[in-house]
Amino acid sequence: MAGINPNLLSHTLKIELGTKPVVQPIRNFHPEIEKHIKVEIEKLLAAGFIIPIKHPTWLANIAPLKKKTGVIRICTDYRDLNRACPKDEFPLPNMDILIDSTSGKGLLSFMDGFNGYNQIKMSPKDAEKTAF
Repeated sequence: MAGINPNLLSHTLKIELGTKPVVQPIRNFHPEIEKHIKVEIEKLLAAGFIIPIKHPTWLANIAPLKKKTGVIRICTDYRDLNRACPKDEFPLPNMDILIDSTSGKGLLSFMDGFNGYNQIKMSPKDAEKTAF
């Protein structure tokens, strides 16, 4: 969400003390899939959603997924990072309930649900842990 100061609102990670950083081993992809990955990475770089770093302490792999339509969607494998964080005591409500509760309302959120990865900036102190 452009215009929101990260000092006012940013996502932080609460990694449990004593957890060792995990650098996932590199995965090789078919050259055709690598083209899709490169295009998506270039879009994210151009939009300013990601920045390159040289020596990450945490490193997650890219996980390309083929949708039913044949389009390849690029995801990131943050399972190791998720295991290092404590479980949330207040999980998000069921999406069906959220959608049903908006029925008949005049205004909806301006957040783009399709591009869920770029909604709220990561805290600068935790951004490096989300490297891929």
